[in-house]
Amino acid sequence: MEEAIDRVPALFAAGRLAPVSVVIPCYRCSRTIDAAVASVCAQTLLPSEVVLVDDCSGDQTLDRLQTLAGWYPPGWVKVVSLRCNGGAACARNAGWRAAKGDYIAFLDADDTWSPYKLQLQMAVLKADPSVALIAHRMHVCPRSACLPPLKYPVLTRILPRQRFLLNNPVPTASAVVRTDLPFRFNENFRRVEDYLLWAQIGLSGHRCAKINQVLAAWHKPNYGVGGLSEDLDAMHKAGREARTELCRQGLMSPMESYCCRALGKCRRARRRLVMVGRRMAHHSHGLELQ
Repeated sequence: MEEAIDRVPALFAAGRLAPVSVVIPCYRCSRTIDAAVASVCAQTLLPSEVVLVDDCSGDQTLDRLQTLAGWYPPGWVKVVSLRCNGGAACARNAGWRAAKGDYIAFLDADDTWSPYKLQLQMAVLKADPSVALIAHRMHVCPRSACLPPLKYPVLTRILPRQRFLLNNPVPTASAVVRTDLPFRFNENFRRVEDYLLWAQIGLSGHRCAKINQVLAAWHKPNYGVGGLSEDLDAMHKAGREARTELCRQGLMSPMESYCCRALGKCRRARRRLVMVGRRMAHHSHGLELQ
């Protein structure tokens, strides 16, 4: 980690920074935020700034963020403190407002990036500035494990409009978007607010792309272990509300929404089976340890 920090001043002096602001919403994340920022610092192409948004954690998180900012060159890590807890959408929007880059990259405080992430994504954006949103694949791995190496060829495909109707093709920690887009996270949503934003961008006709590489990691399963995503009923209710909002905005037809709802029921059944399997495996592992 010290080696990654030591290279930042030299890159600053050389002006070798991408026009990207990294926004990280932070809520009671003092144990994981160091690793998240270190993965940004380890990029082969550094962003111009990192914006850490404390979502009124009420614990030692804000102190940790300010300490962390002091490890890097002045101004590279900014800390924004919110007066009340508004959720991930509110925190990301606050970071977006504070950002100065031409592009915004999002990272959650308990996720990490591959060192090649921004280099590959910015190469695509430089070659095709009409792309408004670019993502990549992610996978789940333990915090102690390394991300897989690149698998060649490195390919980028444009996501068709229909892709945003089926489910969320854009993991939040994979997204890089143009700062000037006329959309923001809907702060009325505490769940699926990320899908709603990506769908607004994709369904409104903006070009969205995805790289065929795993360039970031979740360090806990998406569902079945804990957090907001474990409440499947609430997640699927939020998905229906998001589709209703997209219909209201004229970005999705009622028939498309109906078909999506039917497919959503199938996915919910599958996820319930996955959750049951994980809990049974966890229980069995506990019995083996006794």
